[in-house]
Amino acid sequence: EAILTNAFLTCATLAGATLRGADLRGANLIDANLTNADLTGANLDEACLIEADLTKATLIGANLTRADLYGATLTGADLTKANLVGANLVGANLVGANLDGATLNEACLIEADLTKANLYQANLVGANLYQANLVGANLVGANLTNANLTNADLRGANLDAALNQ
Repeated sequence: EAILTNAFLTCATLAGATLRGADLRGANLIDANLTNADLTGANLDEACLIEADLTKATLIGANLTRADLYGATLTGADLTKANLVGANLVGANLVGANLDGATLNEACLIEADLTKANLYQANLVGANLYQANLVGANLVGANLTNANLTNADLRGANLDAALNQ
């Protein structure tokens, strides 16, 4: 388990790296290439991942609380049961991402692309999904209580048993 707390890894190439359980709290990963990286159980609390490429990365159970993922690419990433409370995902590309059981309370997903993303039983309480693209997304059993879905595109999305109070 690597300890990279507050590490400066701007533009780093970590494609395919194994960083399971790594401590990356507060790390600067702006524009980093983490394509196919294994970050299972990693702690990325308050990490800066602006414009980072996490295509097909494995982030199962990762802690991304308050992480800044502005404009990040998470196409096909596996974020099963990941903690994204208060994360900034403005303009992020999450096409086909797996967010099964993920916690996105108070996350900012303004203009995020979640086309065909799997949000099965995801917790989106108070999340801001203003103008987000959720075309064909799976939101079965998702908790959308107090979520902002203003101008969100939900065409073809499956909202069976989704909670929105």
